[in-house]
Amino acid sequence: MITYKASGVDIEKADRLIDELKVKMNMTFNPYVLNPIGGFASLLTLPKEYEDPVIVTSTDGVGTKLKIAQKLKRHSTVGIDLVAMCVNDILTYGARPLFFLDYFACGTLEENVYREVISGICEGCTLAGCALVGGETAEMPSFYRKGEYDLAGFAMGVVEKKRIVDGSSIEEGDAVIGIASNGLHSNGFSLVRKLILEVKRMSLKQKVEGLETTLGEELLKPTKIYVRPVMEILERFRVKGMAHITGGGIPGNLKRIIPSGLIAELTIEEREIPFIFRFIKELGDLPYDEMFSTFNMGVGYILVVKREEEKSVIELLSSIGERAYSLGTIEKTRSEKKVKISVV
Repeated sequence: MITYKASGVDIEKADRLIDELKVKMNMTFNPYVLNPIGGFASLLTLPKEYEDPVIVTSTDGVGTKLKIAQKLKRHSTVGIDLVAMCVNDILTYGARPLFFLDYFACGTLEENVYREVISGICEGCTLAGCALVGGETAEMPSFYRKGEYDLAGFAMGVVEKKRIVDGSSIEEGDAVIGIASNGLHSNGFSLVRKLILEVKRMSLKQKVEGLETTLGEELLKPTKIYVRPVMEILERFRVKGMAHITGGGIPGNLKRIIPSGLIAELTIEEREIPFIFRFIKELGDLPYDEMFSTFNMGVGYILVVKREEEKSVIELLSSIGERAYSLGTIEKTRSEKKVKISVV
């Protein structure tokens, strides 16, 4: 007799692991979660202080950064990446993240790997102030090779309708502020892996002069979660537009919020670009156009504010431990191009 377990799917193991991790999951809960982990779906309510609440949602994954984690057998940070990629996106509308769900798919469920990944997701949810309310664990033998897994995340938040931030009020003279990233975050890893591992045949465990960690440790630094500092800014200032700098870099993401007839004129000092990006550029002899359209180049999140509030916003961010700095201004243009970056 061939059983489901004999074919490679161990439901009892998955249930046991989920039960084991429920304490960590429950620690992420907020008052708006109405039922425990384990049901067919999650029952949620919205904060009553909102007069006209608008639900904001996003879904994303970690991408081929997972290949680095799997190669190094280090899985504790990719869960943070997963949460960050979703909550930072809904944050751009001024939304407060409330709930998160995950999808974990693998060939064979490896207990230690699963524990590390889900623990990382719980940590990310705690950092973002949202509740991990459920998810799906899919064991699919023959679909994924041994040691492989994939992740997807789903976030939901809420914003008062009259306080939605969408870039529509951006105008000439406004200031563009960048908040520093934590490295590569979760974008550009197909290029990074091709260049470092295949073309240059470098080891992830080797030290590179200029980095404080091994190459692999640098690449696995988790995506920064910007929820707490940005929510604090939103409480104090009128932010006109925000962009999460992911795939497509600054040009590909900032252009989403720039109204027609305007352009963001940005100036970035080369010495301010973190070493890992300069290392990749030199290693692959890559032009800046390619670098800026692939990586965040040290800027993980962008705010557009009134010029007269720029200094105060930067000072507040600095006071709460964020590295923030002026990137440039919004100008009028006849060009269809919405972002111009000068490296000096």
